[in-house]
Amino acid sequence: MDSGISIVLIVLLALALVVGLWLVATYNGFVRLRNLVQESWRQIDVELHRRHDLIPNLVETVKGYASHERAVFDEVTAARAAAASPGTGPAAQAAQENQLTSALGRLFAVAEAYPVLRASENYAQLQTELATTEDRIAAGRRFYNANVRTLNTKVETFPANLVAGAFGFTRAEYFEVEDAAVRAVPRVDFGGAQG
Repeated sequence: MDSGISIVLIVLLALALVVGLWLVATYNGFVRLRNLVQESWRQIDVELHRRHDLIPNLVETVKGYASHERAVFDEVTAARAAAASPGTGPAAQAAQENQLTSALGRLFAVAEAYPVLRASENYAQLQTELATTEDRIAAGRRFYNANVRTLNTKVETFPANLVAGAFGFTRAEYFEVEDAAVRAVPRVDFGGAQG
């Protein structure tokens, strides 16, 4: 009888050890994913700050040629200030960045009316730097959103969701763009093609 109890005890201890190891591994997986999401957000934040730092130079350059467009300059400045304000989450930051992108679109529309400005080396350099920064933000957004998807999937799937709930791991917010130009379906025209 004593050996039967020993076997049961060993099986129960082995089962408890397996469950304990699973809990530790799942918890550590959540920590790793949470840190990865935070790190990828910081990378986006760096690029957003770079974007925010380029905008005043761009506005000043355009002002030199189109000083009477005060409303556009004020709109870009206000949108930049809102986007650069600290302490917002990814969803709120995305909304502010969308407003800034919209204001920048109006600034570029003003610049289109001034051929001398468009030919300016300073304006061209700032526009190139801004485009490069926008590309980095887009790449960072893809990386961040992939990490968020992985974390959110793990938070929601059984049995890992039991560990998530017990230790306070929650879903992360996506950083989504609402720019119509980004979401627009590309227009394809084969009218001029010869076959």
